[in-house]
Amino acid sequence: MIIDMPDTDTREVSKRLIQLREANGVVTVGRVLTLVVCTLDSSEAEDAIDAANDASREHPCRVIVLARGDRNAGTRLDAQIRVGGDAGAAEVIVLRLQGDLVAHESSVVVPFLLPDTPVVAWWPRGAPEFPSKDSVGRLATRRITDATFAPDPQETIKKRRGSYATGDTDLAWSRITYWRALLAAALDEAPFEAVESVTISGLRDEPALDMLAGWLAARLDCPVVRKTGELKVEMRRSTVSISIARPQHGRTATLTRTGEPDQRFALARRETRDCLAEELRHLDADEIYAEALTGIEKVNYE
Repeated sequence: MIIDMPDTDTREVSKRLIQLREANGVVTVGRVLTLVVCTLDSSEAEDAIDAANDASREHPCRVIVLARGDRNAGTRLDAQIRVGGDAGAAEVIVLRLQGDLVAHESSVVVPFLLPDTPVVAWWPRGAPEFPSKDSVGRLATRRITDATFAPDPQETIKKRRGSYATGDTDLAWSRITYWRALLAAALDEAPFEAVESVTISGLRDEPALDMLAGWLAARLDCPVVRKTGELKVEMRRSTVSISIARPQHGRTATLTRTGEPDQRFALARRETRDCLAEELRHLDADEIYAEALTGIEKVNYE
């Protein structure tokens, strides 16, 4: 069910939500969090809603989507309520802001926050430089950004260290979860020698690789080189070299170890919806993410 409410206000939207609850049995019981999605414009909102709906099947929640319009237009709020099959396991409230409201996003959000549930803020694109200081970010216990779609992804992820606050994370970090698992498993086999050096190559504009390089630099305390080239991670021990490579747009990776047959693993690039669902599983501080950001400073770029 989709209900459009053009040129309205937060009070009217709240009233309509109550009416839906009473008339159609739409309830907020069981919602585990409030997800606030801050989009740059209405055209971006639909992709974000699709990802949030998929994630909500694992984490039932109220989704509040803020779509910024023209700051120079007359002040206006257009709302849309989505429940039932059009909202996955969520209850979606789309708020399209124009004029002065664009600068007061938090004031528009507050009336729709569920009581006694954590708030998560997500910026699919155009995240603020300091998410924790943003008006919406201050309402959230967890703040999710995505450097992948920034104008300069590599520079953006490098700056995350300077803006980091407890509760911050980036979907570039979630995109390497399976890579991290494979690399950790590969190192957990004899010979148990220290890793002497690591080389990571791939697209320059793939911040997930910078996160991977930072994580390895922080964990292994050895020289780590990040360069542009084929998608590959190579770790060298004194007697054994271990590498994982995958075609840039492929779905299967090959693990190569000195003196052993190659192994192949399913390792497709993770979609935004999968990464978002993972980040919503834990709402505490991600200390390993913070450690990986610190590790980026130790990485040598070629």
